[in-house]
Amino acid sequence: MAETSDLELFHAAPETSKTVAAWLAYFKTERRASVHTLDAYGRDIGQFMAFLADHLGGPATLADLAGLTPSDFRAFLARRRNEGNGSRTLARQLSAIRTYFRFLERRKILSNAALSVLRAPKIPHGVPKPLTAGAAREVVKADTLAGEETPVWVTARDAAVLTLLYGCGLRISEALSLTPQQASHDPLTILGKGGKTRIVPVIDAARAALDRYLALCPLALDSKAPLFRGVKGGPLNARNIQLLIARLRGALGLPDTATPHALRHSFASHLLAGGADLRTIQELLGHSSLSTTQVYTEVNTTHLLEQYAKAHPRA
Repeated sequence: MAETSDLELFHAAPETSKTVAAWLAYFKTERRASVHTLDAYGRDIGQFMAFLADHLGGPATLADLAGLTPSDFRAFLARRRNEGNGSRTLARQLSAIRTYFRFLERRKILSNAALSVLRAPKIPHGVPKPLTAGAAREVVKADTLAGEETPVWVTARDAAVLTLLYGCGLRISEALSLTPQQASHDPLTILGKGGKTRIVPVIDAARAALDRYLALCPLALDSKAPLFRGVKGGPLNARNIQLLIARLRGALGLPDTATPHALRHSFASHLLAGGADLRTIQELLGHSSLSTTQVYTEVNTTHLLEQYAKAHPRA
């Protein structure tokens, strides 16, 4: 994280770069932000500082930051828009900039009221796109692509990971960070976003998939190291699973929305369709706000209307 930020922030004046480093350190230690969040914030502020270096004619000093006007911030967003970035990206970058400036104000380093008059770009409202129950079951088998040359333990590993995503609603990072020690317990104790801990029951299918992987894995697994390993022995990473899903998507004729995270969406949507209440689903997913979970009610409504439109003769 530090190396990436250092490379991206060389456009800023030294005293400014120090405040950015302090801001990121604050999010890492006090807010317990994930590595992905820190990387995104580092990139966003790095791009903003690079823009300011060009816009102002030199690396931005703290005095420069204090003197920025609404037009300066809008110019940054306009350039990013012209570079092909969508509203969701622009809204995230503006949020990162606001957070950074609030940090500077709380630390009494500088104050700038210009950000208060800016409105974030409108983000088109969307709903999660879960797989059908049948498609999800086919995906988690993970054997569609297996050939004679594929080690059996690798197929078992992939099936265990995918079953945790769909059967337990884990995020991909949560599944891949599990250790053998953690996986041996039922329910699982998951450390999720923002360092929040939640308890997740392990359904029989997930337990069976984990046990099969452990029985077949030829590698010596450290009880406190990542459970899922690559063929060379190193920790399995998210990109491996993303590529696996992409290949399964093609083989099974699934839409582009079939991603690792879509399995988590499917977990929640299928629970709701089966009669589970929102508060329970919220706890299982680890959502801090019930409003985040409520989006799955829209998924079910959307599906209902789609089926109505297909089936009703006058629809």
